[in-house]
Amino acid sequence: MLTQDAVIERSATDNLTERLRDLLGEEGLLFGEENRRLYSADLYGAGGLVSAVIRPGSIEELSAAVRAIAPTGLPLLPRGGGLTYVQGYVSPDEGGVAVDLRRMNRIIDIDTDSMLLTVEAGVTWMQIYEALRPLGLRLPFFGTFSGRGATVGGGLSNGALFLGTARYGTAAEIVLGMQLVLADGSVLHTGQTAVRAATRSFTRTFGPDTTGLFTHDAGALGIKAVVTLRMIRAPAHTDYLSFGFQDRDAAVRALCEVGRAELAEDCYMMDPDKTRQALAAPGDFVRDAKTLLKVVAQEKGLLRGLKAGAQLAMAGRDFVEAGCFSLHLVLAGRTRGAVEGDMALARQLVAQAGGSELPNSIPKAGRADPFSPLDAVLGHTGDRWIALNAKVAHRDAKPLVDAAEALLARHKRALDDHGVVVSRLLTVISNHVFSYEPVFNWHDAWLPMHHASIGEDTRARLTEPTDAAAARELVMRVRAELIDLFAQVGAQSNQIGRTYPYASVLRPEALALLHGVKRTVDPHNRVNPGVLGLGEA
Repeated sequence: MLTQDAVIERSATDNLTERLRDLLGEEGLLFGEENRRLYSADLYGAGGLVSAVIRPGSIEELSAAVRAIAPTGLPLLPRGGGLTYVQGYVSPDEGGVAVDLRRMNRIIDIDTDSMLLTVEAGVTWMQIYEALRPLGLRLPFFGTFSGRGATVGGGLSNGALFLGTARYGTAAEIVLGMQLVLADGSVLHTGQTAVRAATRSFTRTFGPDTTGLFTHDAGALGIKAVVTLRMIRAPAHTDYLSFGFQDRDAAVRALCEVGRAELAEDCYMMDPDKTRQALAAPGDFVRDAKTLLKVVAQEKGLLRGLKAGAQLAMAGRDFVEAGCFSLHLVLAGRTRGAVEGDMALARQLVAQAGGSELPNSIPKAGRADPFSPLDAVLGHTGDRWIALNAKVAHRDAKPLVDAAEALLARHKRALDDHGVVVSRLLTVISNHVFSYEPVFNWHDAWLPMHHASIGEDTRARLTEPTDAAAARELVMRVRAELIDLFAQVGAQSNQIGRTYPYASVLRPEALALLHGVKRTVDPHNRVNPGVLGLGEA
């Protein structure tokens, strides 16, 4: 028999359900165990089961729904594309409300006079790229490999980077203003539209940078709803270089030197395992007809395009020697001469570091089709993967790599015995940051996000592996040791979520400021509680 309190609680929940249905419609409110399990897990693992999923279609619907939920005290767990592996929207506790923003996917305004783009936070990076490309425009940083499904709101919450990052930085550097829905349903403007008379967020720093407070916050401070980003004219000319190194230290030196020289839009290095993986995908991207056509189309002039396509096809997959660390550059500029000048200097810097030029298949094919199919949430044999990352100043690149590689070497025999492959992706951010990203691949049972992301062709081609508890436990243990190492050297990580220590490693004054902001925007700790180490629900 239900107690009086239980009857009152059930009545309140039923009333809330009816209210949310009225506000959001049938598409905007999800129940059912399958949906709840999907929204309670990411690509790392599952957490506490959410009680419901809200899917607002506008900032007005989001604000009204959050306002309706507020009196219940239920936690709100904002989610972008769902493609994280740091428990960013996954609470360890049951009963939260997942906030799926993907229906808020309108491009609101392309202001070519002011070079400003305003979008809803559920827009994907690929959606923006395709909308701007016919206009000869682009974002400076324009997305992640997962940008086919990853959203702008999720990227701003989790330090999105890659395409354009070597020259322009991360998503945080290109956002000028936001409209956020706070825990009580109120709407906060940052940037210039915080000024009552302003109509555009054309700058961040009229007074303190309030926009910056809400970047890389793991969704802890508010729910991103509308975002204004700065645009650029798309570069008129683009070219590609690849180099090989037999020595890891030499490759790291060359990567950092090219980064310091600001020569490339993309600048990244793959270790031998990562290089082989890039050339072993079943889609055969360096021979695929669609990719070849895109390579031809992106070149200026038919003859140049046909030559680039032929070079790509002939290069194939066989150019990388065993043990080769491969460095890849995408160079772009307003004139052909400017690009060729940057390429000449890049060749000179790499030669001084002992590198040899390779066919440029990987960066050329990558830019021809920059957003990977979401099947990439799995490896090409159906294996799961999770990545870590650490970012330091260039001077600290070698000590970081040496320490991390020594740690991985201590576990190599166990990793080999359990079939765990660790590959590395090294990148630069602007001209002053070095990034080290180890990736663990192993065969294990898939999570709900894997099932939800892969296409029918991939599902038919692959067989889901059986549960591999021992391999998974080893991966998680080595992962935890690396995370501790990164914290000890003061490294930064994107996608902080509930994985990387943040609050616990801050100086007391900085932590007090963070707590003060959190108390102001979310006094009852209901928005994504636990991320950034700010306490549990």
